[in-house]
Amino acid sequence: MLLPRRSSPRTYIPAYLTLFKSGELAKREKLAEQHLENCDLCARYCYVNRRQTTKGAVCRTGSSAIVHSFGPHHGEEKPLRGWNGSGTIFFSWCNLRCVYCQNWSISHKGMGTAVSASEIAQMMLSLQSKGCHNINLVSPSHVVPQIIAAVREAAEGGLRLPLVYNTGGYDSPEALALLDGIIDIYMPDMKYGNSELALKYSKVPNYVQVNRRAVKEMHRQVGDLVLDENGIAQRGLLVRHLILPENLAGTDSVLAFLAQEISPSTYLNLMAQYYPCYRAEVYPPLDRSITREEYLCALRLAEKYGLNRAVEY
Repeated sequence: MLLPRRSSPRTYIPAYLTLFKSGELAKREKLAEQHLENCDLCARYCYVNRRQTTKGAVCRTGSSAIVHSFGPHHGEEKPLRGWNGSGTIFFSWCNLRCVYCQNWSISHKGMGTAVSASEIAQMMLSLQSKGCHNINLVSPSHVVPQIIAAVREAAEGGLRLPLVYNTGGYDSPEALALLDGIIDIYMPDMKYGNSELALKYSKVPNYVQVNRRAVKEMHRQVGDLVLDENGIAQRGLLVRHLILPENLAGTDSVLAFLAQEISPSTYLNLMAQYYPCYRAEVYPPLDRSITREEYLCALRLAEKYGLNRAVEY
């Protein structure tokens, strides 16, 4: 039996290679490093000098990134995982404090190892050698300078994979300006349609305003998600929205925003996998999983707003 032809993951030429060849990527690296001295890399605006201390920084990360693990990931969205997996690098700590975080030991406890930009670059090249379809940067918001430095070095070493920016969606305009022309695929969460609930459950102010501004800028940079002939993501925006019990995520508001202010062709992952974790048991109704009807309601809303690329995972 003939198998379908599968193109090489190197067919697509990533955006950052243009900046690398022009010398702009090295300039961007130096500029990004300066942001660590008065940090504005996420919308919390701690303004901590992270070269000297982590005290006062919500992300608790200094000049070195902390990495929990890396490897091919076969549980991501189909356009990312393909047949060889998405090359994920899990950064420790986070700029959010979600009370129901399923990876709380990484995001809240910071389990991992401090690494240099050169070590991150070697991780990227190792993932490429394993045949991964992309480099998937998980929880990257607080380590943008370290990532840019690693990308520059990895590009020198032959990196040719698209970069996925897999974020909680609380990113600053300053960080996104640094990433313009570097990131191929933005994959933000849109966690809430109500900032008061975001403050209660993720301990972050003005989430909706910040998140929507960030998603607009991400879409401006990369547009709707583009797939190759084998269904593998090359460039564009992919949004994740986790359905929460009793509509705490404000799904109606989020989907209306995507359809009306981003694009009806936004690739949207409506996630049904919520289950109580970390401290969720003391925040009812987060102390239970969602019902089938709650999830079907979200699917109906996607149809109502004409979001023609909403998928179930």
